[in-house]
Parts: sequence; C-alpha cells; structure tokens
Amino acid sequence: MQVDNGIPADQLISARWRKSQASNPSGSCVEVAALDDGGVAMRNSRHPSGPALVYTRAEIEAFLTGVKMGEFDDLGTLLADLSASAVCGVMALAGIGVN
Repeated sequence: MQVDNGIPADQLISARWRKSQASNPSGSCVEVAALDDGGVAMRNSRHPSGPALVYTRAEIEAFLTGVKMGEFDDLGTLLADLSASAVCGVMALAGIGVN
C-alpha cells in the first residue's frame, strides 16, 4: 500500500498507534506508528481519523537529534525542557534505536 502524507490515519489499518506515558490525560498528544515500509506515521490523538504525517526513519532520526541538541528550543518551553531521556523515549516509541 502506497502511504502518502495526509492519508486519513484510520486508513493505516496495520498501524499500531502509541503515545508517551507522559501524555496529557485529556488526550491532547501526538501518536506515532511504525509502518510496514519502515516509515513512521504521526497523528493528533484528538483527531484519530484525521491526516497522518508520514516520515522516513532518517527524517525522524534527524528531527529527534535536533531536539536533543536544542535546535528547536526557541519554539517553546516544552521542547526546551525535553531531556535526553525524553527524546530517547520518543525514539523508542517510534521503534528507532538509540545510538
């Protein structure tokens, strides 16, 4: 199955959506799912049938490395407060090995 950005997340039948244990109890969080082709899909948990953004493993790894290095700290306190262990937790949720 060809998976494109913006595909309705509920059409990713084999996706096993996961979110961080530190997520907001009201359900306001991002969920990730490893895809059969090796990609990673992300969706807004408040809109489970809404669009999924699809990334390659390399794209996810590059983004998480940038978060870990503080490259996005200017976007707000949430990213600025992420610790290396939190980034590793996101990587584990996405099924990406930590080097």
